[in-house]
Formats: sequence, structure tokens, C-alpha cells
Amino acid sequence: MVRNILILGGSTEAYALARELADRPDIRVISSLAGRTGTPRLPAGDVRIGGFGGADGLAAYLRDNHIDAVVDCTHPFAARMGWNAAQGCAAMDVPLLRLERPAWVRQGGDLWDEVVDWTEAATLVGTRSKRVLMTVGRQELEPFAGLDHVWFLIRSVEMPDPMPPFTQAETLLARGPFTDEDERELLITRGIDTIVCKNSGGPTDAKLAAARALGIRVIIKTRPCRPDTPKAADIAEALSWLSPICA
Repeated sequence: MVRNILILGGSTEAYALARELADRPDIRVISSLAGRTGTPRLPAGDVRIGGFGGADGLAAYLRDNHIDAVVDCTHPFAARMGWNAAQGCAAMDVPLLRLERPAWVRQGGDLWDEVVDWTEAATLVGTRSKRVLMTVGRQELEPFAGLDHVWFLIRSVEMPDPMPPFTQAETLLARGPFTDEDERELLITRGIDTIVCKNSGGPTDAKLAAARALGIRVIIKTRPCRPDTPKAADIAEALSWLSPICA
């Protein structure tokens, strides 16, 4: 019997899991992408793009497509989708796993300020920063646009649209991963004194390692609260969880 597995995707882990499952004859893997980028990288297997219409819409999709299990591989900061997944799966009695990379942890030499929202981050930038690397995503920039005395280097996969009215800003369109050497060169040549980012987690991050080596301050947003569901930290754990479902 073929099992239908829905991956709520977009993260590196989502693509890796889809690759692992796509060639198995006993599994039909469907990856759902939010569609926030104009030219998304498509994973292996079947793909759907766009939202579900909340928890009720997801529940209807699970029912209509006979989904046997859901693996939530959305970005750690896509909290709303996490709650919708928990509610939708509970309504249809569909097993749900959260595959989430471990958060980054402060190391010796790190100059971190952890914040819970972007307003707090903007206040810190405004009081002590002059040249800032922004790696927060194109939808999180507005709170910083009024800091006319600060120069921003905004790194994004796609051009922010609309772009907030920054007085001093440059946009750098680039898709990672980046090497430690690349990040050190960028920070040095652009004279960066502060990095603003999210605690996306995963393997050691090059920009954080470069900031540690150069003594550059990092303002990092902590992860939002997510529902209490079964969790896996890597692909191997996710495959182990799926094994009895696909048996």
C-alpha cells in the first residue's frame, strides 16, 4: 500500500527529506511550499504551492488527499503554520512530526543580544550601531527604516517589495550557504559593526563564526513558541518516526 506523506516545506531539511522519500515505491511524497518567493527551488516528488486557508483548510486537504502523515519542516519562525498544522492534524487524527534543526547556542567570544521582537532589535541598533548587516528576511525590515543615521546592508534572496524607505541602504541579493571566508571578507570590506538575524539554527553559521572572530555584535531574535508535538532533530530521526507508518 502506498502511503501519502505531506511535507510542510521550504527549509533545507524539507528538501533533504523529500529526496529521501521520493524514490520509494511505497510512498507518495507531497511537498507544500508557501510561495513567498517568485522562483522557488522545487523539491523531489509532488509539489503544491500556496496556503491552505488556516487549520480548517489544512484539515480538508488532509481528508481529501488521504494523507497518512505530516512532517512539519517549515522555518523555525513560521510559527503560525506550526499551530495550524497541529490543529489540522488533530482534527483529522493524522500523525504529525516536527522536524526542526537545533537552535544556535551562544559560544565563548560571542557578543549576542537576544531579542523577542524586531522593535526591540531596532531600538538596540538605533542606540549604538553605524553599519549593519541585515539577514532577517525581506518581510521584517520596516521597524528599522526610520533609523536615518544608520547604514544598512540588506542581504536577501529576492528584492524586498515594497522596499521600506531607508535613508542609507544597499541591497545584496544572494542565496547561501556562505563560507566563513566569504562572511569575514564581507564584514570587513563593508565595515559592519552589527549583524541582525534570526536564530534559524542548524550547522554552525558562517556569519556568526565570522562575527565571533572579528568581535562584531550580533542582535539575534529568539524563536517563537510552537505547539508541543513529536519532534525530530534530523533526517534520520524523521525516517525512524515514519517507518512504522509506512510499514
